Amino acid sequence: MSRDVQVLPVAPGITLVRSRSWRRLRFEIEYGLEKGTTANSFVIRGDGVMVIDPPGETFTAMYLAALGRVCPPGEIRYLLLQHLNPNRFETVQALLRLAPGATVLGSPLMLKNLRLLLSEKAPDQLESLQCQALRGDELLDLGQGHTLRFLLTPTPRYPDAIATFDQSTGIVFTDKFFGAHLCSDQVFDEGWESMLGDRRYYFDCLMVSQMRQVSAALDKIQSLGAQWAAPAHGPLLRYGWRDLQQCYRQWGEQQQQQGLTVVVLYASAYGNTTILAQALSRGITKAQVAVETINCEHAEPAEIREAIGRASGFLLGSPTLGGHLPTQMQTALGIVLSTAPKSLRAGVFGSYGWSGEAVDILAGKLQDAGYALAFEPVRVKFAPTAAVIQQCEELGTDFAQSLKVAKKVRNTVNPASDLEQAVGRVVGSLCVMTAQREELTTAMLASWVSQASFQPPGLTIAVAKERAIESYVYPGDGFVLNILPEDSPLMRAFAKRFAPGEDRFQDLKTTPSSCGAPILDDALAYLECRVQQRMECGDHWLIYAIAEGGKLLQANRLTAVHHRKTAGHY
Repeated sequence: MSRDVQVLPVAPGITLVRSRSWRRLRFEIEYGLEKGTTANSFVIRGDGVMVIDPPGETFTAMYLAALGRVCPPGEIRYLLLQHLNPNRFETVQALLRLAPGATVLGSPLMLKNLRLLLSEKAPDQLESLQCQALRGDELLDLGQGHTLRFLLTPTPRYPDAIATFDQSTGIVFTDKFFGAHLCSDQVFDEGWESMLGDRRYYFDCLMVSQMRQVSAALDKIQSLGAQWAAPAHGPLLRYGWRDLQQCYRQWGEQQQQQGLTVVVLYASAYGNTTILAQALSRGITKAQVAVETINCEHAEPAEIREAIGRASGFLLGSPTLGGHLPTQMQTALGIVLSTAPKSLRAGVFGSYGWSGEAVDILAGKLQDAGYALAFEPVRVKFAPTAAVIQQCEELGTDFAQSLKVAKKVRNTVNPASDLEQAVGRVVGSLCVMTAQREELTTAMLASWVSQASFQPPGLTIAVAKERAIESYVYPGDGFVLNILPEDSPLMRAFAKRFAPGEDRFQDLKTTPSSCGAPILDDALAYLECRVQQRMECGDHWLIYAIAEGGKLLQANRLTAVHHRKTAGHY
C-alpha cells in the first residue's frame, strides 16, 4: 500500500494521527530526496477535543476514518490550523461538515484565507463558520491540565504560520519548522544523527532563504523551553531536539560567510511561482551566497526597500493576472527601479496559465531602466516540471557564482603561499561522476577521488556544494564513477561550463547502469556505487560510497591524473 494512517498515543492526552505516503514524491523542491513523507496531525483531549493540522486531500477519507476511532466528530471543540494551503482545504472542509460546532483557531491571515476558500468553494459553510483569531503569545485552557500557548512564526513561504506549546507535556507543535520528508515506521527520532541529512536538505530548501524571519521564529520557540517537538512532517523530535535547534542556527550562519545577499521578490497566484522562487533560492544557497526571499503579497514597502538596500543582486518573479502584473509586484517593481543601483545583477521569472505578459513586463522595465539581466527570463506554463526545477536550481547557482566573480570573492588564502602550493600538489585521478533520478541525469568532472576502504571496497569523492550533482548523492543514492584514461576527449567534454539544463551527454556513447546513471563507453573503467555517508567539509561535501559493481574497459591505458600548482582552484 502506498498510503496509510497510523494512530498512536505519544503523550498523556495527546494522540498522533499520522498520514503516510511511501510514494517517491517530488511535486515541490523540498521533496527532492523522494523518500515519501508523513503528515502529522494531533488530537489533544481536555474538557473538549482539539484537532491540530489535518493533512492534505490525498489522505482525506482515510484520515477521517482514523480520526473517528480516536474521537467522535461531535466531541471536537477546536480545529487548530497552524497554517493553511489549498491542498489541505478539502480535509478541513470535510471535517467542518462532520463537526459543525467546532471553532477554527489560527492566525488572522490564515482565517482570512480560509474565508476566501470557503466563499469560493463552499459558501454555505462560510455562513456557519465559527473562528477565533490567534494574534500571538496568548493562552487557551483546554482543560485536563492542557494549557496551550500560541506564537506567531510567519515566514515568506508560510506567512500565516503559528507554533503551539502545550505547557503540561512540554511539547511544542512546530508545524513546518524542524520537519523532514521521509516515510518510515519510526515515530520518534531515535538515532537522530542518521536523519540529519534529510533535515538539512529540508532546511536548505525551505528555511535558509528566509533566515531573518526564521531566526525571529527560532528565538520565540527556544524561549519556551520545550522538552520535545512535534513537527508537521517526519519523526517527532525527542532525542535530537536541542541539537537540531543549534543546527538551524549554524546552517543559517554559514550562508553569511561570503558577504553577498540576493533578494528574491515574488508573488504567486497558485503556488507555481513560489516553487520557482524556491528552486532559484536553493541554487543560490548551494553556492554559499545568502538569500532573502520576500513574498510581496505580505510585505510592506519599507521591508522591500530595506532588503534592496542590502542586496548584491535581485530576482523578480510574478504570475500573470489578466495580462498584467499583480498590484503587489507593480509596487515592488517601482521600489526596485527607484532604489536599486544599476550595477546590481538581476533576473526575472514567473509562471502563467494562458499568457505570460508579466515576465515580459518585468524584463522590459528593468532593461529600459539600464539593468542587465543575468539570464534569459524563465517562463513556465502551469506547474513546473522536475526538469524545470533542476534548471532553476542551476540558474540560481550560476547567478550566485557571477556575483562572487564580480566581487572577486575567494574561498582560499593567498594563492602564492607555501600552504596553497603544498596542498595543490595532492594528486587525484580524473573521473566523471554520473547520476540519475527519474528522467533527470547529471554529471560532474571529479578529481578529488580516493579509495577509502578495502572491505567493503569503498571510496570518497569531494563534491562542491554548488554542483548540480550534489542533490543526487545522499545516503542510499546510486551513481557511476567513470574513470578516465590519459588524454581522453571526455575530460574536455566535461571540463567545460554547462548552461543550466544543458544535456551533459549529448553526442556521447553511454550505457545505462543498474541504478540508471549513464556509463561512459569510452571510459578507462567504471564503478557502480552506492552512497553510505556524506560529511560537510567547508565548501564541499565528502561522499563515502561502496562500489557494488564495475568493469575495466581499457586494460592497456593509464589513468588520467590531475596536477595542480595551487589549492585555490581545480
